[in-house]
Amino acid sequence: MDGVAHAGGGGPAVRLQAFVKGHVQGVGFRWWTRARALELGLAGSATNLADGRVEVVAEGSARACRALLALLPSGPGRVDFVAERWGEPRGEDGFRES
Repeated sequence: MDGVAHAGGGGPAVRLQAFVKGHVQGVGFRWWTRARALELGLAGSATNLADGRVEVVAEGSARACRALLALLPSGPGRVDFVAERWGEPRGEDGFRES
């Protein structure tokens, strides 16, 4: 981590990549994730994958990213498992659904 603080506080900026498995496509999960991410001041995306998972990418403070990660199991549909990967931010802007 480069130690650059995120404008919203909560420590250095980080990148969260989460793969959400379960019944999470066609149930509003990406829209719900976008709303929660924007409430937390995060940038990134929520993308349907061909194998039925949703990939969530979020950048911002570590605290906000951890909060989003903790919320993912309570989203619409049925979440069976969330795999997470942490890294350096890449400069995401806004939050997209695709």
